[in-house]
Amino acid sequence: MDLATLRPVINKRWPSAVLLGLLAATTLAGPVPAFAADDDRAEPVAEPPRVQLVLDVSGSMRAADIDGRSRISVAQQAFGEVVDALPDETQLGIRVLGATYQGKDKTEGCRDTQQIVPVGPVNRSAAKAAVATLRPTGFTPVGLALREAAKDLGTGSTARRIVLITDGEDTCAPPDPCQVARELAAQGTTLVVDTLGLAPDEKVRKQLLCIAAATGGTYTAANSASDLTDRLKQLVDRARDTYATTPSKVEGTQACPDAPLLAPGVYADRETFSEHRWYRVPVRPGEELRASVSVALDRPVNLDHGVLLRATAADGRELVRGVDAGSGRIDVVSAGLRWSAGADDEGDEGDMASATPTPPTVTTVCLVVSNMFAPQSGTAKNPGMPVELTVDVVAASPTPDGPDLGRGWVLLLLLTVAGLLTGLIAGWLTRWWVATWRDN
Repeated sequence: MDLATLRPVINKRWPSAVLLGLLAATTLAGPVPAFAADDDRAEPVAEPPRVQLVLDVSGSMRAADIDGRSRISVAQQAFGEVVDALPDETQLGIRVLGATYQGKDKTEGCRDTQQIVPVGPVNRSAAKAAVATLRPTGFTPVGLALREAAKDLGTGSTARRIVLITDGEDTCAPPDPCQVARELAAQGTTLVVDTLGLAPDEKVRKQLLCIAAATGGTYTAANSASDLTDRLKQLVDRARDTYATTPSKVEGTQACPDAPLLAPGVYADRETFSEHRWYRVPVRPGEELRASVSVALDRPVNLDHGVLLRATAADGRELVRGVDAGSGRIDVVSAGLRWSAGADDEGDEGDMASATPTPPTVTTVCLVVSNMFAPQSGTAKNPGMPVELTVDVVAASPTPDGPDLGRGWVLLLLLTVAGLLTGLIAGWLTRWWVATWRDN
């Protein structure tokens, strides 16, 4: 895999401590990994980030319980600030539900969802004007709105995002919104749904958490105007932090020997609470392994601990452990590491035990992703939390030479001279101090 192929992959704006300086990938010799890239494929063309905001405008949004203001007014203000801060390359769409039908016919009201701004380049004034005129009206067909929003975003090779903002559970099922989310995820449409809840209701929380978990998204409860604005900005920004190609799906194992063999690239997996998942990466002498992992906290957890990324040898010896990224984000925890295969590395234990000298061979490094999270009360354990693993193998960076103190007699001579000088200076200072003390 060359630099032109990897550049769209590493454009994802992760913290520098997580990326650990991902550079050009080199062709990986030795055993062919199961996910090795095809050198003959054409260079992918980066797609612009696409995000669709789905806003609940049902009657309950009239409630004035967020900082003394109505839920709809808080959502409108947050949306206006987010639109002003959007990068120019973002393609944004807006779909509403419960915004037009004022009657009591449930059949009619449960069809009430419209796309008021098509997905495309941002027209800030038009988008803000469209949202500012909304007034809470009808029912809450969340499931139907999600299904239609997925159609609005279309298809493509890159991940697309829906941000659902609502204060209540679906009042129109079927279709059940959680089931719709599962269907979208099962279609392999690379669609992620993030949910924002505006009401402190347990049933709403469970439904929104289910929607997010099914698609690898996140759920957040917005208890104030600033919470909603900050979180909405973060979610829309994340649409820009996407890949030109979809991460390869991989399933880590419970031990190294049967773990999947990975080539340089980006991989997606899921990990349950307090689990360890293993992967393998071939590394030749003179090469450096660079890896990072991010775990999305898509459900309420106790943040007592974090995520650990380790590299071990095939015989279980720990080579290096990762460093917490310290990004400050509350929805994703990341770690990264780097390890170089030295000239003396002769591959696995079986190769090193041979009495006959052999040329340097590939060292199989075991990567272990561990999390130390515990679920909060009532939190679902399955499916596991989304895991994103980035792997790269490059030429090892040269280590700067340290001061050379010499060997043998050179070192002895240096120490002797240093001792004599130290003694002379100490003696002179002592005599001066004694003479001064006597004179006084």
